[in-house]
Amino acid sequence: MRTLIIEDEARAASQLQNMLKACDFTYELLDIIDTVEEAVTWFQSNALPELIFMDIQLADGLSFEIFQKVEIEAPIIFTTAFDQYAIQAFKVNSIDYLLKPIQKDDLCKSLDKFLKSNKPTSVNPEVLKQMLASMQTAPKREGILVKEGSGFVQIKISEILYCYSEEGITFGVTATKRYMIDETLDQLFNSLDQNQFFKINRGQLITKSAIQKIDAYFNHRVKLSLANPRDQEFIVSRQKTSDFKAWLNR
Repeated sequence: MRTLIIEDEARAASQLQNMLKACDFTYELLDIIDTVEEAVTWFQSNALPELIFMDIQLADGLSFEIFQKVEIEAPIIFTTAFDQYAIQAFKVNSIDYLLKPIQKDDLCKSLDKFLKSNKPTSVNPEVLKQMLASMQTAPKREGILVKEGSGFVQIKISEILYCYSEEGITFGVTATKRYMIDETLDQLFNSLDQNQFFKINRGQLITKSAIQKIDAYFNHRVKLSLANPRDQEFIVSRQKTSDFKAWLNR
């Protein structure tokens, strides 16, 4: 089975491949792509795969943007860290999905469904619009449960300056402290108000209020100085620099 993976987290892509093998799914991996831009280029110059695993949040935007530039008539299993409000759109429109972190049993069931399905493989643009609307209107959280000592405490989202992922662990930093968060960075980001939070690269998201200085950086990137940096270096990826500037102007 000629399979394409569109996923911006290397760890998630690797785990997906291991679980595909555990499900006894025989496949030929064509490529692993981590941006909208690269995906569009790939589809323009390659034959369509027989199955696509597609993350929704990529390094340079939402994967739905791919469909605005190329036509993809191939089966797609979306992977997503969006909350249940957004998931309802997938259920209503019968588009298959896997909720992150992906579980082996869920993947095996999804593959079985795919192999038995005789449904058309093209994705309806109107369905994508409905999913985007659902995601954008989902209520954003105001608090977050974090680990402290042997227990948990709740802090206000407004207290967070930035968050980052390190060795598979997500941390949130306030003006005075660092907390461990029991969610992936994508799961956390997708539940926040994205007028206030921006994911500057694969491993960091920041708030506007934390930015103290913005400097040009080589290779058309931007380097930021943030409050309470805690030995972190904040560099906006090249793919996200344009969107970052637009975000600041909101």
